[in-house]
Amino acid sequence: MHGHDTASLQPILSARGVTKTYRTGSREVAALRGVDLDVHAGELVMVMGPSGNGKTTLLNCLSGLDDIDAGTVTVDGKDLFGMSDAERTRHRAQRMGFIFQAFNLIPVLSAAENVELPLLVTGVAPKVARERSHEMLDRVGLANRGHHRPGELSGGEQQRVTVARALVAEPALIWADEPTGALDSRTAGEIVELLHEVHAAGQTLVVVTHDEELGRSGQRLVQVRDGLVVNDEHPAHELHLAGVAVTS
Repeated sequence: MHGHDTASLQPILSARGVTKTYRTGSREVAALRGVDLDVHAGELVMVMGPSGNGKTTLLNCLSGLDDIDAGTVTVDGKDLFGMSDAERTRHRAQRMGFIFQAFNLIPVLSAAENVELPLLVTGVAPKVARERSHEMLDRVGLANRGHHRPGELSGGEQQRVTVARALVAEPALIWADEPTGALDSRTAGEIVELLHEVHAAGQTLVVVTHDEELGRSGQRLVQVRDGLVVNDEHPAHELHLAGVAVTS
């Protein structure tokens, strides 16, 4: 580590003591109970754990989609919860990408229009946004499907569109929540392969999944139980030491 630029060792994401309690009526549920987590540039982090144990809450809170009750979260060196809502929304649009199980595509827009949306909301010129959108669709294997609306695409194609949309603003970090959850096993395998290709090209990803095979295919596996990180391991570390790389 000697001689390294210390800035390069700063994590892209740093969470300390993050707590989140949901209140429904008179009942309180402690969804996160003091989570500490660092994610460094270029990591592929899988987050696993039993259903209802805080995986999605972790994603929502660490990305700033949801408020936290205590703790700090910095992304790209910026304190997410020290910002106004508007600043946080803008920071998220510029520096984070999202891939959800339910695709979350806008049905009346074409694939190309869905992909360019994150750029348009941050003020990128429409012509530039459209060019970049087509580049991204090409990258995920959908070069000839840009004019199709989501309803005209298969589930696997729709998820590829959401991967393209997540990548289009060149984010520091991509969050994926059960990205294969709505897909059959063959299509899910193709999306897993695509996520690995994206990671191999240098993208940092945090993937929430209950799929054991997907979970163990990352560089790092973080296990969440009862609102806490209970295990943090590197199942693929031996492969990386042996020089095995995921290629496209």
